[in-house]
Amino acid sequence: MMYLAPRQGLFAIIVLISFCLQTLLMVISVDHQLTKNLEQKGEQMLTQLIDESRLSLENKDRVSLSVIAGRYISEQDVARLEIKDNKGNVLVPVGNAPLQQGKTLSQLATNGNSVIGSVNLTLKDISKGEIIAMQWPFVIGSLIFHLLLWVAYGFVARPTQAQINALKNELKSLEDKVREKKEATLPKSQPKTGAQKSAILPSSDTHQELNAYLKSQQASPKLETAPTKAAPAESIKSQPTILTNKLSSSRSFDQVTVQIVFQDDHGMLKLLAPEARNPYFALCSQLLQQALFELLQLPLLQGVSVINEPTFKGSSAVVMLKADDSAAKVALAGVMLGKLYLMLNKIIYEKHVELDHFALHVKVGVSDNAQANAMAQLLARVGKKEQLLILLPSLGLKQIGNYVQLHSVSRPTNVYERECAVFDGGSIVMMETLSDLRNNVLLSGHEDELLG
Repeated sequence: MMYLAPRQGLFAIIVLISFCLQTLLMVISVDHQLTKNLEQKGEQMLTQLIDESRLSLENKDRVSLSVIAGRYISEQDVARLEIKDNKGNVLVPVGNAPLQQGKTLSQLATNGNSVIGSVNLTLKDISKGEIIAMQWPFVIGSLIFHLLLWVAYGFVARPTQAQINALKNELKSLEDKVREKKEATLPKSQPKTGAQKSAILPSSDTHQELNAYLKSQQASPKLETAPTKAAPAESIKSQPTILTNKLSSSRSFDQVTVQIVFQDDHGMLKLLAPEARNPYFALCSQLLQQALFELLQLPLLQGVSVINEPTFKGSSAVVMLKADDSAAKVALAGVMLGKLYLMLNKIIYEKHVELDHFALHVKVGVSDNAQANAMAQLLARVGKKEQLLILLPSLGLKQIGNYVQLHSVSRPTNVYERECAVFDGGSIVMMETLSDLRNNVLLSGHEDELLG
């Protein structure tokens, strides 16, 4: 049997990193050398150009300067050339520097002690790709060398047959010691026959007998300690097993309840006069109904319909959605509706506060119908303003898994809180869709009324 060298995959990663670093250092070194040579060449060209164009520069002869500059711009290393007079006016600009930026060298043109002009010479940047293309023999050779190094490690570090035999003997010795210790624990009156030695390891009959014994021992305490009657709220701590069954992640569902609750910590709704409270409730109801209408037009949510006509009463509103077929994403519809209303309410709240009108933050809970009461308790206990809580079975979480990110409730105190998740962000496509729907709702012909 052929054995691989230990950690050969890790060594391959190290070899790859070595090759990349070597190539990078080569590119940096060649780039530095070529840049230095190019700057020296550019300075020589500037000196030569000034000597040739001194007379034409004094006379500001643009034609002669253009002819002289044309010879230099034909150099492959030159990107742009500018010849200026003593006042800084450009006499001759040639080249395409905006497309090929590089280092610019400048030098004054003098005639005796007087400055007659200046020349700016822009050199092309050295392409890293060109460096690798020029040094391809080195790159290919380095790659082959590193591959040979990896192959050589595979042969050299591979365990020899002697090492393999020694390891097998060591493992066999360790197994014998373990067997002797187990045999020593048997009663002295029992003869240690070969059959008993083979029975030291547990058999399937032994496992069955052990399971039967454990079940018989566990049955009576459950009958003695199981409570006869308990309220759902109290069973959170006293009957976690029952709650786990109720919260089974595999439960089926075809309806989702979206609960929108005002964050009214100071009881402002009760103090608000009916002539102010009723119009505010009507506004929120209209906002919710318009958001629901726009949302259910999405092709993604085809097959999802609304059961009730949601309105705000007291301190909350409830929306009940159902799946008309098995492919309908009713859980995703509930989560999107909850997030959409949070986005809408944030704008309405800020606008009302700006106008010194009454407004409240909201929090939203999305759950299947079986856990609607539990979600109402969660919103009251752990829900925060502008927060979206989600309590769905695994099928519902699977529907929203590709669209949203969730995090758990911090420091949960019961099973409901452990099963509950908090909306922590959505995909780019989903958030853009919700932003468009928000704008459609606010610009649906009722924007003046919606915005106060």
